[in-house]
Amino acid sequence: MSLSRMLAIPLLYLGLALLPMSHAQSAELQVIAGSGIAAPLNEIAAQFEKATGHKIVLRYGTAPQLIKMATTTPFDLGICPEEVYKDTAARAQFPAGELPSVARIGVGVAVKAGAAKPDIGTPEALKQALLGAKAISSIPASATGALLADVYQRLGIAEEMKARIKPAPTPGQIAEAVAGGDAELGVFILNVLADPRLDIVGPLPGELKREVVYLAGVATGARETEAARAFMAHVMSAEGAATIKAKGMTPG
Repeated sequence: MSLSRMLAIPLLYLGLALLPMSHAQSAELQVIAGSGIAAPLNEIAAQFEKATGHKIVLRYGTAPQLIKMATTTPFDLGICPEEVYKDTAARAQFPAGELPSVARIGVGVAVKAGAAKPDIGTPEALKQALLGAKAISSIPASATGALLADVYQRLGIAEEMKARIKPAPTPGQIAEAVAGGDAELGVFILNVLADPRLDIVGPLPGELKREVVYLAGVATGARETEAARAFMAHVMSAEGAATIKAKGMTPG
């Protein structure tokens, strides 16, 4: 994590993160988070639980699911794709002002391991690769899906893609579909596509490059505000950033 990024974290949060806490003070944190950040967040949560005695309950979902969680169920902290915060009702559950970004990851294309890789080096080549696939595994109802919808619109193939996309219920099942031969391509965030059963073709090219950015915010209705701030600080710490990077994402 850069020095400027560290300085952007309120000193109070850092102090809370470093403060030893007894089990008598332990809290149960309710955290809602995007499914795409699950791999690093699970590890970071385990680190934090061991250091503080707090218990973290993580509830993952796609952008529409997270919007529903934020607006219908109590929670302490959100670590969600920025698309979630564009929903007025969901954004109202967090303090006004800019929310810090904790991680980001690019969107790309993958094929079954050993399969021929299509050319996606230019927008036109990507367009032909997508139109040449009979089945594409992705999750349209997600933050990534929203970014891809814009890409398909820019390529002029939004209608054609409707017949080709085979929605996966969860990110993990994208790899299942491609590895099992039910889809020729997987199009999603790159850390999800980094599966030993798949070969990543590459990120989206040129001006079509897209990233899913995860922002963190303590809920205005949080029951465990201080512990939530401490966990958020830990996610944004050097240790948290190292875990995020190790899982194929870019911290900050």
